[in-house]
Amino acid sequence: MRKSLAPSLTGTKRPNGMFSSPLSEAAKRPRRCTEQKQEDKNPPAKMSFSDHEAMIIKILSRPFKVPIPDYVPDTHGNRCLGLKRSIIRRALHDPFACNALVMYTPPELNVHDKLKIDKSKILVHVVVDPVVGNILRPHQREGVKFMYDCVTGVKGDFHGCIMADEMGLGKTLQCITLIWTLLRQSPECKPTIIKAIIVCPSSLVKNWYKEFGKWLGGRVNCYAVDNASKEETMKNLEQFMANKAVRSGMPVLIISYETFRNYSEILNGSEVGMVLCDEGHRLKNSENLTYQSLMGLQTKRRVLLSGTPIQNDLTEYYSLIHFVNPGMLGTATEFRKQYENPILRGQNADSTDDERKKANERLIELTTIVNQCMIRRTSSLLTKYLPVKFEMVICVRLSDTQTNLYKNFLKSDSIRKTVLNGSEVKASLTALSSITSLKKLCNHPDLIYEKIRDRSEGFENAENLLPGNYNTRDLLPELSGKLMLLDCMLANIKMSCDDKVVLVSNYTQTLDLFEKLCRKRGYGYVRLDGTMSIKKRGKVVDDFNKPDSSHFIFMLSSKAGGCGLNLIGANRLVMFDPDWNPANDDQAMARVWRDGQKKPCFIYRLLATGTIEEKIFQRQTHKKALSTTVVDNNEDCERHFTQDDLRDLFRLDEKTLSDTHGIFKCKRCINNIQTKLPPEDSDCTSDLSQWFHTTAPKGLPDSILTDSWTVTKNISFVFHHRSNTTVDQAPKIEEEMSDDEKENKKSKKKYISDDEDYDPPELEDDEKDEDFIPVKK
Repeated sequence: MRKSLAPSLTGTKRPNGMFSSPLSEAAKRPRRCTEQKQEDKNPPAKMSFSDHEAMIIKILSRPFKVPIPDYVPDTHGNRCLGLKRSIIRRALHDPFACNALVMYTPPELNVHDKLKIDKSKILVHVVVDPVVGNILRPHQREGVKFMYDCVTGVKGDFHGCIMADEMGLGKTLQCITLIWTLLRQSPECKPTIIKAIIVCPSSLVKNWYKEFGKWLGGRVNCYAVDNASKEETMKNLEQFMANKAVRSGMPVLIISYETFRNYSEILNGSEVGMVLCDEGHRLKNSENLTYQSLMGLQTKRRVLLSGTPIQNDLTEYYSLIHFVNPGMLGTATEFRKQYENPILRGQNADSTDDERKKANERLIELTTIVNQCMIRRTSSLLTKYLPVKFEMVICVRLSDTQTNLYKNFLKSDSIRKTVLNGSEVKASLTALSSITSLKKLCNHPDLIYEKIRDRSEGFENAENLLPGNYNTRDLLPELSGKLMLLDCMLANIKMSCDDKVVLVSNYTQTLDLFEKLCRKRGYGYVRLDGTMSIKKRGKVVDDFNKPDSSHFIFMLSSKAGGCGLNLIGANRLVMFDPDWNPANDDQAMARVWRDGQKKPCFIYRLLATGTIEEKIFQRQTHKKALSTTVVDNNEDCERHFTQDDLRDLFRLDEKTLSDTHGIFKCKRCINNIQTKLPPEDSDCTSDLSQWFHTTAPKGLPDSILTDSWTVTKNISFVFHHRSNTTVDQAPKIEEEMSDDEKENKKSKKKYISDDEDYDPPELEDDEKDEDFIPVKK
């Protein structure tokens, strides 16, 4: 309530006691609102803005515009709340961007067709995510496009393919790119597949998981089945198979062959978008349980990875093709009648001209069909991206003790009766046991000491041939020609450079010898064989690859860990003994010359001169040559031999420098001295007859081997070649050098690689001085 202003209430008194009327006042008190209006009529002067400020104010005062091309607001339309706005279909990634890898290009439409076509059925480009597309090399881009065309049915009425690139070409990255593209895109603006299964050897499960994280980061979640309980594994697999959402939270399953076989009932229960089988040559036998389990998968898209070509017969070849594309070559009976039998008849030495002609026609027909779904590139492509690689096949003489034991074994009555004079065509178990004994003897007498002690078949009188100071507890490298050479090479490497070495053998007993040698010499080492858990393998490999690792040697069993390991921490690899299957040796030798390698690589393959090891190596070369024509009529060497084959295997040639070189009947060598260089286009992937041949420690590309040969004097012959080079660039044989070239060679500085064409990294300021002498580490 407003307070009264009467004088009686305010306490004010009128002057002179006279009443004064408010109406009689000359000037009225102005109202406050009136004063405010007058102030508004005279606003303060505005601040002066620069042209730039005026431009920014103008931009910010624009009305909001929807950032969608060709967007027309439907302000007065009859759309209701909650209805989906029409969306213009477009590719997930820009197909016209620089370096874009386009998997699918929609057909061009004219203006009339664009008006008639249903907007919801317009096809769009399929473009590989630039995250991986920008790091793919040219051959990898080609491989991804080939696989995409196969699995989407573009190449024909099939949806499977075989990626048969050699080791080190990035098959894993290509397949990750393919899976990621299929999970995200299709010409219909939706995923091509909802989920994918990757089946691989158990040692590679974690590796695949890491590769997805490496190339895609957190863009896709993978479930790797590894070391979980049975109940937990079943629960996770059932959940994975039951998930049918278009955008699954975990769309990729990585599982080993063994685990897949054990849980095949769950995995074969519903449809899967695609299956990818790494190291797919495991599926060469269509009769085994793993093959049958994988064939039960409800999917039409099948991709098989194998870095090694077909090794044995056409039946194995048929099994692989039938797995990825069932029915492509008909039934097994039809395949044998149409292709296998005519081709095999044409391969016989006594075949007629008509049979050979027919075999060639069927072979061309078969190759034409298969090449639709198979892509293969050789490791020669890597020469653009990796350092030079030197590969050497070294024939090493047996020690005196080994020679005496070898000859005594061959002359024993039991071997002559059961092996050499038998009439059975197929090798008996006795013959196979004898072959294994000879192979171990070539490595070191310690490996067969138990048989010598027990006087086993063939070693009845062998104990007298051992030296008087022989003791298995104390390793004697001089009792083995190969181990003595290896001992000398390791010592030279340790004292002259900072390189690391990978030692590979087929026998864990040989790895035991390596351990004894390392302890004897004080070398740091790590060992990986079948006894090591899958979880621990990854950690061991990562630790070894660290530059500051204290491990000098990595011991590897070719049977347990030859596939998929990345050992780029080392740049020297010694293949101590050969395997019947060249795929095993090739896998093991590809561990160091891979992406990420920064140093020149040296691969040494040791063979005992004139022994069974050279015979095994010759069979490897024969198989490799036949695999290029898809045909190999030989059965498994370790199971079936003719009698002539056995007599040839159980023979020791002490006089030869190299039985392998003798078989070649080399025309470039006169009296075992090379007089003509290999072809200019040859390299270490060429046939062995096109390599450099030498019987003396001259002209070798590796100073370590040269020094070791000079010291041990137990090398009889060396085949050597290098990658990505012409013959003119390769090291010349000293006999063919002019006097000036020899003088220049002596005056040149020796680098770790000892390669005349190797460009060393830029030196420090002190090293640029001409008088500076590098100090050996």
